[in-house]
Amino acid sequence: MKKWKIDCVIYDCDGVLFDSLEQNRKLYDHIAVSTGRAALTEEEINFCHTHTVYESIHYVFRDNETLEKKAVDYWKNNINFADFIPYLKMEPNLMEVLAKLKERGITRAISTNRTTSMKYIMEEYGLYPYFDMVVTALDVENPKPHPESVEKILKMFTLNREDVLFIGDSDVDRKTARSSGVKFIAYKNEDLEADGFIDDHLNLLAFLSNGS
Repeated sequence: MKKWKIDCVIYDCDGVLFDSLEQNRKLYDHIAVSTGRAALTEEEINFCHTHTVYESIHYVFRDNETLEKKAVDYWKNNINFADFIPYLKMEPNLMEVLAKLKERGITRAISTNRTTSMKYIMEEYGLYPYFDMVVTALDVENPKPHPESVEKILKMFTLNREDVLFIGDSDVDRKTARSSGVKFIAYKNEDLEADGFIDDHLNLLAFLSNGS
């Protein structure tokens, strides 16, 4: 197995920190039905799972500009993210591994295409002490797969990109890591071209040469 000395691990949120497919399904189905169209197809759900809320709404309502505007207004004025947080399921062994990374002096960061909902998630699950930086789509001009979010993390902590590892579960994450020049580990998705694969957060530790 490959082993690297890593100074920073960057995590995607959806599908990596949390199994959030059901939450995203509930949220976007609610927006769709409330604004006059049918519930989402599986293809649409999979798109929304990895893109920003504006990209997702535009994709879902791509054939109806009037409904798209109505959906954006509904999202801004009627959605309470707290109603959907219970549908999130934290991935096993996550907190234990985050604590071990801190013990080894490894910076922990999040790069996500979520926007305002991320604050609620961090607070609800007590995640702020476990991460040194969180970059959402609100913090950048260009969301993933553009490298801007990773570049912000590299700059903040004066990191060498060869010492940084990105963990993601989608092709958007793979492209983000590749465009940033950092290592990429695929989480629960063996179809992705990656430098390594894990199906449990504990498996990450086997890739690290620093610490024990």
